[in-house]
Amino acid sequence: MEIQQPQAGDRVVLDTNIVLDLFVFNDVATAPLQQALQDGTLDWISTQSMRAELERVLAYPQIVPRLAFYQLTAGDVLTAFDQHARMVEAAVRAPVSCSDADDQIFIDLAVAHQAWLLSKDLAVLSMQKRLLALGTRAQTAIKSVAI
Repeated sequence: MEIQQPQAGDRVVLDTNIVLDLFVFNDVATAPLQQALQDGTLDWISTQSMRAELERVLAYPQIVPRLAFYQLTAGDVLTAFDQHARMVEAAVRAPVSCSDADDQIFIDLAVAHQAWLLSKDLAVLSMQKRLLALGTRAQTAIKSVAI
């Protein structure tokens, strides 16, 4: 599937792994996303349950040492989340279901707002065609934001 690029002002939903790449691992693939969020070019929407999931994941035994390695705390990551994400109400269930129930909230929100969904989860990415039919693009990263 051809990788499209979001336009300025587009909404985006970020799954937890993308948020970790963005604010913990400083993954080079997230640089355009990070710049777009800093500039306010993209509208990152999220829900309280997504923030709660991030908070839970930040306490995982495999994540805590990574935070220490990067000289971060869970609070640092949550502060960055709070600075960039616009909180919205949880969405109703989308007409498509993900095989990974933990990812359904991201799909529901992206479909409800016809937002870009950035995820590295194979269960989500395997749904690209079905999501596109509902006005939602799912992909792993963006290369730039078209202005």
